[in-house]
Amino acid sequence: MGRRGDRTGPRTLAPLLRDRLETTWQSGWSRTVLLRRAAAGLLVLLAAALAVSPRAGSTADVPVVVAARDLAPGATLDAGAVQLQALPDAVVPDGSVHSVDEVVGRLLAAPLRRGEPITDVRLTGAALARSVAADPDAVSVPVRLSDPDVATLLHPGATVDVVTLGERQDQAVVLARGARVLTVLAPGKGSAASAGRLVLVALNPDAATRVAGASLSQAVTVTVR
Repeated sequence: MGRRGDRTGPRTLAPLLRDRLETTWQSGWSRTVLLRRAAAGLLVLLAAALAVSPRAGSTADVPVVVAARDLAPGATLDAGAVQLQALPDAVVPDGSVHSVDEVVGRLLAAPLRRGEPITDVRLTGAALARSVAADPDAVSVPVRLSDPDVATLLHPGATVDVVTLGERQDQAVVLARGARVLTVLAPGKGSAASAGRLVLVALNPDAATRVAGASLSQAVTVTVR
């Protein structure tokens, strides 16, 4: 029979856990499992934090002018043709318009689908001329074609030469080469219809002045390249 002083009490829980962890860590497979479980736990915590926090990089919506219905090129925009729509800032195109007043009365250079944002290069003006002609000095000039059927062959972006008659009926004079078509306006009504279709082209300032001056007194047409 042992001595009463040799009696030992029950082992505490802490040494048992420490021994178990040491044994587990010494096993390569068990160590890998622990690392994977720890990584998974961290990912779960990260996902939860992102779910309850504001979205990174999120921004407020921006009011943008969009087409209220399908619109044809050459249309003059009015308040009923456009509307404001809130879009996330990240998807708003460059050059977008943010006020209806900015587009009312402007001429549409390209077709638009309902809900499509209106940008500066969809409207006739300096921005469109510079973009289509790839010339920072380009300006737009209207050309009323003597033969309205020629207008049916044109489309925005087409390259044409602007010509007129010389002193002799069989002599053609080239007023400008390499003009870029910006838009073809819809047929006019009344006297405007009989005068021919109006085409807006982009040219450098000197050529544009020459074409505009000739158009005042001479029949003008284009040849398509």
